[in-house]
Amino acid sequence: MSTHDNEKMSSIQPTLVSFSEEEVQAIAQHWIRMSDIKVGWIRDFNKLVVKYVMFLGFFPFNNKYIFIATPFLMFDTFHSSSKLLKSFTGHTYYVYSIDYSTLDGRNLLCSGSYDKRVCVWDVDAVKKIGSFNGHLDWVSCVKFSPYHYYNACRSVVCSSSNDKTIRFWDIKDNQPFQIFNEHNRGVCGITFSPFNGGRYLCSGSFDNTIRLWDVETSKSVHVFNGHTNGIWCVNMSPVQSNNNSDESKSDGIGVIGGNGYTICSGSFDRTIAIWDIETAQQSIVFKGHTGTVHSIKYGSNGLGNTGGSNTILSGAQDHSVRLWDIRSGEQLQVFDGHKSIVWAVEYSPFVLNNIDVGGNSNVICSGSFDNTVRFWDIRSNKKELFVIKGNDEEDKGIFCLAFASLRKKGKKQYTKNQIMIVVLIYVMVQGKAQFVFGDKCM
Repeated sequence: MSTHDNEKMSSIQPTLVSFSEEEVQAIAQHWIRMSDIKVGWIRDFNKLVVKYVMFLGFFPFNNKYIFIATPFLMFDTFHSSSKLLKSFTGHTYYVYSIDYSTLDGRNLLCSGSYDKRVCVWDVDAVKKIGSFNGHLDWVSCVKFSPYHYYNACRSVVCSSSNDKTIRFWDIKDNQPFQIFNEHNRGVCGITFSPFNGGRYLCSGSFDNTIRLWDVETSKSVHVFNGHTNGIWCVNMSPVQSNNNSDESKSDGIGVIGGNGYTICSGSFDRTIAIWDIETAQQSIVFKGHTGTVHSIKYGSNGLGNTGGSNTILSGAQDHSVRLWDIRSGEQLQVFDGHKSIVWAVEYSPFVLNNIDVGGNSNVICSGSFDNTVRFWDIRSNKKELFVIKGNDEEDKGIFCLAFASLRKKGKKQYTKNQIMIVVLIYVMVQGKAQFVFGDKCM
């Protein structure tokens, strides 16, 4: 390994696990068996398509192979090794939302659809293990509940709907055991708090309000007013290391334990608002989008994104992806290239070496009704880095996407160490999906 390679590995602080060549071959064979899906066509509607992007990171070193377990993965490896491996079918209409979690050792996916159903899938078995039919209108958002899992050992999915309710479903049952129903119009985006074990749930509604709920007591704690039209999406921040809030408040834990945390919301009024989670006061309003804001995400300090949790990524009806700085209240970048509504944005775990900016730069991802998933350099608003494109006549667009880390174990010595596989999950609106194995997935 060259000195330059050593410097690169040191800069991202990997955890190194060594394997012999025989063990590497065993791991490779394990994943060949796992991905043994027949090449062919699926002609049902509304595919839930899971795209596995395997970064095993094997490098020869002193007659061993080194596996890098790090949150920072090189984008070029993703680009060259991406393969379409699995497809989930079962919904009968648009799939608006997905979430991923590992519960009781199982890799699970949940989905919410315009068909009014919430479904749960076993990712490894490619099998639907739950279908919940209690909502009276389309399901806008789904999330696995960290609160119920860590406090009651229950695997629970939370869903919001245009029927004005938020419902909690135990995967083992077919009925909701908890319902929030204080919004006056349909409920769209939901997200759990990163503090207090996910005890608090944030929801955005077409009634122009955001609510913060105590999951333990089923009570509405705060109502956030300020948007002039309905709210499509909400997100809750990691602790802000340097924000615009009153520093004197950061010493205590606050009424709900949320000091230092904020909520951001995207609205039909074309703005993005930042809210203090303890006071329910609006602190910043970002203006720039010329259409409904459909997706917003805080940056992650854990992933080492440029700007960390002080940045917000957004996608909108105006076909653009934008990056915002919370500290300055300014727009940092505009990423143009999509030809239709941008429904989903994500910070990816990938980095690339960008000569123009003088070092490593993070990669962001967006999904659009133009039937593409596009990848962008967060520090450059030039042309996209890579495009995954569906069949325009049959797939009809991308509604949502997510990155997840699957944890797998092998059979020999490497069972002592978990192998991390980065997964890009994206949802096609409708059409047929072709399984193709190789560098190009579509």
